[in-house]
Amino acid sequence: MNSHPTKTDNSFLQDKVMLRYNNLPDKEVIHVLDCFAGKNLIWDRIKQMTNKKIEVLPIDKKGKKNLKRENMKFLKSLNLKNYEVIDLDSYGIPFKQLEYILNKGYKGHIFITFIQSMFGGLPNKLLEYNNISPNLYKKIKTIFFKQGFKKFKNYLAKKEIKKIKYKCFKNKYYIYLIEFK
Repeated sequence: MNSHPTKTDNSFLQDKVMLRYNNLPDKEVIHVLDCFAGKNLIWDRIKQMTNKKIEVLPIDKKGKKNLKRENMKFLKSLNLKNYEVIDLDSYGIPFKQLEYILNKGYKGHIFITFIQSMFGGLPNKLLEYNNISPNLYKKIKTIFFKQGFKKFKNYLAKKEIKKIKYKCFKNKYYIYLIEFK
């Protein structure tokens, strides 16, 4: 574990890599949809660590090897069942992407980075899943931003995710969704 976090694209890179590496699907060929690929460091490292063949479709507005477009447009055009792994390692909370993936009935391996800054908000839809009405949070938003990860776990439970693994470093959570109902 890194003990000195820095604000970069790859804070706690080794922890992110190991969470994924230790939870790879039990297959010889693994298809990964990386929705926030950045410089492709995570999956490039995993490829070096395993004998499995890992084929990554990288999506990000930056990066030389990536499909350069907003990832929701790609998500809506892809058959998600073609991927054993979907990676949502974003800044902030990739709620919109996760909501789409879960609503499509995807049951593969999902890795998520959930980062809520000190005064950072939560997606309105996430608050609604926690029985907080839009009228109420529009009036006094910041009161509902406390315990964001707890609210996120409540959302996952409502989506019938039965078990998760995660590592936490202050306000950064690196999550692996394990059991779907």
